[in-house]
Amino acid sequence: PAVELPLVQKVEVNATKPLELVILSMGNPHAVQVVADVESAPVTTQGPLIEHHPRFPGRVNAGYLQVLDRHRIALRVWERGAGETLSCGTGACAAVVSGILRGLLDSPVQVATRGGALTISWAGGDNAVWMKGPAQTVFEGTLEV
Repeated sequence: PAVELPLVQKVEVNATKPLELVILSMGNPHAVQVVADVESAPVTTQGPLIEHHPRFPGRVNAGYLQVLDRHRIALRVWERGAGETLSCGTGACAAVVSGILRGLLDSPVQVATRGGALTISWAGGDNAVWMKGPAQTVFEGTLEV
């Protein structure tokens, strides 16, 4: 993962106090914040403001991370161009990396999303971030070209 420094950056999105975001890339950009309760987090109102903030000219995914314990989190993600999704693999990876870097989490981490559970592992530094979770076929077809 690529992380912008300083680790926690303050970004103003409205007239309230600045948000404390960890900005990082999992191959796509993420801005992750820690919230007390992911279910009451302002994902659908604040997410678009973060996505389109001038600080992120290419837009950004906004992650809302609730720490349950050092190995479990709850997560909601506002994905750029899509809105809130039931689950986001790179968002889960970004949330776990940001939590580990902030000293809040220890690998591996169970991530609860509205779409299901994932397990994210990261040994730190330049090591790969690993994601495990369920997969199922949702469509099969043939395309003539």
